Amino acid sequence: MSHPYVPRDLNLVDYAPNLLSPSTILAAYGLASLFVVSLIRVISGKVPKISKTDRWLMCWWAFTGLTHIILEGYFAFSPEFYKDKSGFYLAEVWKEYSKGDSRYAARDAGVVAVEGITAVLEGPASLLSVYAIATGKSYSYILQFAISLGQLYGTAVYFMTSYLEGDNFAASPYYYNLYYIGANASWVVIPSLIAIRCWKKICAAPQLQGQKKNKVR
Repeated sequence: MSHPYVPRDLNLVDYAPNLLSPSTILAAYGLASLFVVSLIRVISGKVPKISKTDRWLMCWWAFTGLTHIILEGYFAFSPEFYKDKSGFYLAEVWKEYSKGDSRYAARDAGVVAVEGITAVLEGPASLLSVYAIATGKSYSYILQFAISLGQLYGTAVYFMTSYLEGDNFAASPYYYNLYYIGANASWVVIPSLIAIRCWKKICAAPQLQGQKKNKVR
């Protein structure tokens, strides 16, 4: 059966069209994300001596961690998701997203590598950040800084490889802007802000430590 992706001559043997509508796929993802954020927001409210910013950061790290592990993990280890005929939600997500970037359906080596590393390393590390913030671990800022840099690097590689390969993988400008640009924008803006914040906190740590020592004296 013919597929909806670009380039049109992309060879996808036994391609099965989506059973779920785009609105259903997006709504399910939105509701699941809202549930995770709301749950962590409530739980973080019971953690003593934690700032509002850190509470929102816990929400972000829980959301992004589960997205990396579940969504991207499924993609990385399911090379024939486009053949799924059962309506399995995760397969439906990637068949739909491939309209914005057909490299996913084509199993582009660069995309698979980036998504695999993200799922295996950055996913669990993001969830560890939730724990680190909640318990006030000393490595919290270093960890968040490292993950944010990893996310920015992965996103940069993702966009740059597409550009170098002609940047012609979207079925239409609509899908290009909604999925390729819109769906990835959060992983440019938010990690950038977190990296800047963590860098400032890390740089200020020696000065704060020195002030504490002076007070003790």
